[in-house]
Amino acid sequence: MSTLEKLKQAEKYLKEKISRKPKVGLILGSGLGVLADEISEAIVIPYQDIPGFPTSTVAGHKGQLVFGNLEGTEVVAMQGRFHYYEGYSMELVTMPVRLMKSIGVESVIVTNAAGGVNEAFKPGDLMLIQDHINMFGTNPLIGPNDEEVGVRFPDMSKAYTPELFEIGKEVSNELRIPVKEGVYVGNTGPTYETPAEIRMLRTLGGDAVGMSTVPEVIVARHSGLKVLGISCISNMAAGILDQPLTHEEVMETTERVKSQFLSFVKEIVKRL
Repeated sequence: MSTLEKLKQAEKYLKEKISRKPKVGLILGSGLGVLADEISEAIVIPYQDIPGFPTSTVAGHKGQLVFGNLEGTEVVAMQGRFHYYEGYSMELVTMPVRLMKSIGVESVIVTNAAGGVNEAFKPGDLMLIQDHINMFGTNPLIGPNDEEVGVRFPDMSKAYTPELFEIGKEVSNELRIPVKEGVYVGNTGPTYETPAEIRMLRTLGGDAVGMSTVPEVIVARHSGLKVLGISCISNMAAGILDQPLTHEEVMETTERVKSQFLSFVKEIVKRL
């Protein structure tokens, strides 16, 4: 079955199950799925129940769609995302974004846990993503293009929607939550980078590095969705501190900054 057929199946299933019309889509990264627990009137759909849908295999990713109301806004949250390193094709990694578009979502907030490349950052910082560098060595739009979905050659000069970025900055100032701004680098993983690779990424202009986000943002822009990106700097990248990198550290840091992250994103959602 083609990805398009799987998408149609999933869309039909959700529309039969859910009468709600989400306006905002939330893609929640490692340790950040707690935001979905804040959604009221929640309807939870496990990924394995959705025909043709992949399942999440990573610790810190529950693996379910949560529909409901967040701060007066109708939302759908991915409590756990899919990664290229799990062995999924780029089409399947980004299928949830296509699905969000097909059920009426207008804006997506993409979050991730990332390693700090910028040495002025520290674990626990939040970073608004200004731009990204695609180091995956591939692109989710490779292959035949459906002109009804998006243009063959999408413009990525404003991949992260400027007006949403400005809302993020306003909220940061009003809530007095310090937020960094920077460039996110997307790598395949699942290994963390070497110190030499981090020096290279810093030279290229990267401020944070992770294993997600870039494919979803490319497809979101291709689909005509507005995008806001937020990284939680969960650890400093290789070679900056003399210590090994672990997924446990990522989870511990996201737990520590949970309240700030929740306050920040909830206020942004309220304004969308």
